[in-house]
Amino acid sequence: MIKILIVDDEKPICDLIDLNLSSAGYHCVTVQDGLKAIEMIEQEAFDLILLDIMLPGADGYDVMEYIRPLDIPVIFITAKHEVKDRVKGLKLGADDYLVKPFDVVELVARVEAVLRRYNKTEQRLTAGDVVVDLEARRVVKAGKPVVLTNKEFGLLVLFIRNKNVALFRETLYEKVWEEEYYGDSRTLDLHVQRLRKKLGWENNLVAVYKVGYRLEES
Repeated sequence: MIKILIVDDEKPICDLIDLNLSSAGYHCVTVQDGLKAIEMIEQEAFDLILLDIMLPGADGYDVMEYIRPLDIPVIFITAKHEVKDRVKGLKLGADDYLVKPFDVVELVARVEAVLRRYNKTEQRLTAGDVVVDLEARRVVKAGKPVVLTNKEFGLLVLFIRNKNVALFRETLYEKVWEEEYYGDSRTLDLHVQRLRKKLGWENNLVAVYKVGYRLEES
């Protein structure tokens, strides 16, 4: 399983990121101090580090200097939004830079993009008794294969990677259809209905009023 270290001095933000990335199938470890982050990196192997800049103990730039020789991908997540801060972070070797406040769907997408760049992506996703083989584009439910169209498969992957998160219709449409959403949700709704039926997710894949859909998993 992909292992991610989350370093942020605000525990609610750590918890939010942990919740969403764990739901997407990643194993997360959180710390709120720069020096503790360095200690954790010395003790354990991580596939990706999400790093705040303003930290007690040692700031994110100092931690980045320590990480740089280790060839571990890093995404800065910070409230520092000026261009000079982005440039400094990227010049230090960060792979991406995300400014707070951020959308959790965008965060997951950026994590996936960086992991793909390093060939560290997960090959399987699970939700209940549904297993998705990403490389083979194969879906199995309770041991039996389920045939999905390309669009249904794309929606399924998005839902599983964002379990218990309400996804906007425009987000779903633009990511799966790869074109701008103009407010007509009939095509999207039809695909979601078929996906529900094929997977028996009538009670799991729920509509969220004036938002879109959410895959619920306890």
